[in-house]
Amino acid sequence: MVIARLAPFWVSIRPCKICLLSRRPMRTPWDKRAKSRSKSRERAAEEIATCQLNLADLRQGMAVDGVCVPAMVRQLKTKLPDDLHVALHSGLTSQDVIDTALILSLVPILAIFETRLKVLEAALSSLIDQFGAQPLQGRTRKQAALPITVADRIAAWTRPLARHLKRLDQMKTDLLALQLGGPVGTREQLNPEIARHLAHGLGLFDPGSAWHTDRSALTDFADWLSLVTGGIGKIGEDICLMAQQGFDEISVAGGGTSSAMAHKANPILAETLVTLARYNATQLPGMHHALVHEQERSGSAWALEWMVLPSMIVATGTALNTAISLCGNIKQMGKWDGKSLS
Repeated sequence: MVIARLAPFWVSIRPCKICLLSRRPMRTPWDKRAKSRSKSRERAAEEIATCQLNLADLRQGMAVDGVCVPAMVRQLKTKLPDDLHVALHSGLTSQDVIDTALILSLVPILAIFETRLKVLEAALSSLIDQFGAQPLQGRTRKQAALPITVADRIAAWTRPLARHLKRLDQMKTDLLALQLGGPVGTREQLNPEIARHLAHGLGLFDPGSAWHTDRSALTDFADWLSLVTGGIGKIGEDICLMAQQGFDEISVAGGGTSSAMAHKANPILAETLVTLARYNATQLPGMHHALVHEQERSGSAWALEWMVLPSMIVATGTALNTAISLCGNIKQMGKWDGKSLS
């Protein structure tokens, strides 16, 4: 049932339906059959772009087939004239469609992550401008060490963000790759030009071969997600400790209340960052387990990705938003419990 509930996510992506089309480029301008196929593709694309799919039927089909594409193809064929059926899903396999739809969905997600990382950088920079010169007790292994400033601590929060942004840009070439291999991943039934045309049309890279069983790029992305939430979790953990009564090194507006102790102002947002960091760290091994795709294509390892990766993406987006909100709620930072900073 969990897998069946993923069907609406996939078919809500319009390019997923476009990927069902056979994209056979014309070999010569004089090939009448090629021209006819091209017109069929265009007509089919127009029909598919506007058709409404029955999601309940897709859920049922996914429960039976383990993937929503067979049911989707059947539905689309009922909505297309018979002469257009040849232009539908020719030479492709379900994994080509689903993996490509996943990658297309990641394009705007990566843009959102990039924006939020930059907003968080700016929010932390603003805190340095406001409170950076304030004294703060440096602590190592949770014990008082030497005096530092607020800017010193925030700098440790900020530095990983620049590395995350750099790595995000580096990952795009491997991650935003077209999936196209055909039934057993060899591309034998496909015109060699198809991958280039399809990748260009969808704004993706052509990796040169199918990656049906090579899930390293997706796992690398999951690693990145866990690194991001881990770094943000460190911010949350530090703020939780700074907010402890008796330390009082930070003042945060909007603390959570207690049902039994009215004097408490619980650091809910900061705690949430710690929880999300630990959640992604817990999920990450699942993506490493999903690296083991047997033979030419796997069902079980593939389905494990569907369960793990989306939740890690949601956790990362939530962590970034929560961290930005938390920074905006900080009213004061800094305190030195010694006599002098000198």
